[in-house]
Amino acid sequence: MKGGWLRIYAVAYLVFLYAPIILLPIFAFNDSTIIAFPLSGFTTQWFGELAKIPALHGAVLNSLSIAVTTALLATVLGICAARASARYMFPGKKPIMGFIMLPLVLPEIIVAVALLVVLLALGLPLGAWTVILGHVLICTPFSIAILTSAFANMDRSLEEAAVDLGETAFSTFRLITLPLVMPGIISSLLIAFTISLDEFIIAFFLTGTEPTLPVYLWSQLRFPQKIPAVMALGTILVALSVILLTVAEYFRRRGVARAGGKDTGGFL
Repeated sequence: MKGGWLRIYAVAYLVFLYAPIILLPIFAFNDSTIIAFPLSGFTTQWFGELAKIPALHGAVLNSLSIAVTTALLATVLGICAARASARYMFPGKKPIMGFIMLPLVLPEIIVAVALLVVLLALGLPLGAWTVILGHVLICTPFSIAILTSAFANMDRSLEEAAVDLGETAFSTFRLITLPLVMPGIISSLLIAFTISLDEFIIAFFLTGTEPTLPVYLWSQLRFPQKIPAVMALGTILVALSVILLTVAEYFRRRGVARAGGKDTGGFL
């Protein structure tokens, strides 16, 4: 009985969570500009309209450059922090790691407002680099969580054997450690890229004259005739996010299997 109620709850929760997302492709292929049932017909013209909006192209390129830079920086920082956390003991280790992971539980709007106040107080102009700064702040904890697991599941005796055979600490890390944790690194890059590409609140507060894609989409909601094109673009973004998360989960599981660890759950 308990199991049956749990299944009902799980199904109801998933429907509540994903039903709005399912509506995106439904209305993206509707040939009416009115977002309402019943549907008037099938069309793909709204996807074609996306190629005719120069401002959209600029927002996409801006978001891609920010997401790529954020993914690289967050992953590099995550490698350093995860390596230190998994391999070394030092005073204040738990409080320091807890402080680094704090953005995971802080409301994004609090982080965004705090960053905005600091940047304005310093007299620094808002732009792409300020958005990157905010995205790195919130993406780094995710990278650390992924990479800590990758480093913790790796057999330390492999590194010790390499050192015994004459390798330096750097060459051991480059030749032994890095290839073993590479699935975790790829997973971290994909997750950080996806989070940065889809993030709205921090980008809304910290963007300058060149908005990111989510900020651009929000600005278009004021124009009812453009909403179907927004739905089409939203459909593409959802599909891209699912693909990236699936690939990231694949590499995460591959890394756990390569290290001989036990998979206790992941992103999907």
